[in-house]
Amino acid sequence: MSRIVFLGTPDAAVPTLEAVASSHEVGAVITRPDRPRGRSSRPMPSPVKSSASALGLAVFQPSSPEELLDVIETQGPFDLGVVVAYGVLLRPVVIKLPAAGFLNVHFSLLPRWRGAAPVARALMAGDEMTGVTIIRIDEGLDTGPVLTAQAVDIGPGDSGGELTDRLAHLGARLIVESIEMYLGDRLHPVKQANEGATYAPKLVSSDRPLSTEMSVREIVNRVRALSPSPCATFGIDGTTVKVLGVAEHSTKVKPGRWKEVAGVPVVGVGGGGVEIQVIQPPGKRPMSGASWLRGRGRTEGIVA
Repeated sequence: MSRIVFLGTPDAAVPTLEAVASSHEVGAVITRPDRPRGRSSRPMPSPVKSSASALGLAVFQPSSPEELLDVIETQGPFDLGVVVAYGVLLRPVVIKLPAAGFLNVHFSLLPRWRGAAPVARALMAGDEMTGVTIIRIDEGLDTGPVLTAQAVDIGPGDSGGELTDRLAHLGARLIVESIEMYLGDRLHPVKQANEGATYAPKLVSSDRPLSTEMSVREIVNRVRALSPSPCATFGIDGTTVKVLGVAEHSTKVKPGRWKEVAGVPVVGVGGGGVEIQVIQPPGKRPMSGASWLRGRGRTEGIVA
């Protein structure tokens, strides 16, 4: 049985951790330090930490590159490292520590969407296909040689959360299959092409606001990409609200305005109308656009 060090942080990394732990010895799980979350702003463990603790695995949370190196050196030796959305680019000295290096589960068809937010960027761009690629990590940003990849169609209604979940479970299956063949010298990495490479930078606060100058398609894609978190936002009647679901509407409303149309709110944007299907006002739970409208006491207003 191979001895593996696992690095990951969010929910999307949990299926791979569980799959690897069921078939190999996971000698150490490394995840990011606890971060403040929720209204209480109390430090909370990452999903990977919670899952690893439930599995009875040793968990480490280094806060610097030096601490990361120390953990892997002192807990080793390891046959292989597995990384899923850890959130830190590994230094060359770290990459060399496991005997067979590190494999990474990446949620795109590389070289498209190298970087931190491949699912969201694919949806924002209106891609109709994505996938999972297993690579051996090198010194670049998702530039390592490819062991295997599998494509996945993006459905017209897929949100970022739904698509990520599908890719996470596919990635868990692919990495377990790849580990067996890779360590058995039956799967050999192939140099990754640079032609057609695109980059998926980390999501930032400026990605969230929607503009009525955007096209209908741009707004639909952005809302899908950012749902259920961190959520796109609209400024409606002077209040910033989260927008979790929208659809193109046949009614044209003056850009920068919203109005009730047959019991639902429709926003005027560049080139058409957008129905708000799911909305979350400050301090409240997500609700349908129709429910939000019933509590407004008005049938039209301003959108910024």
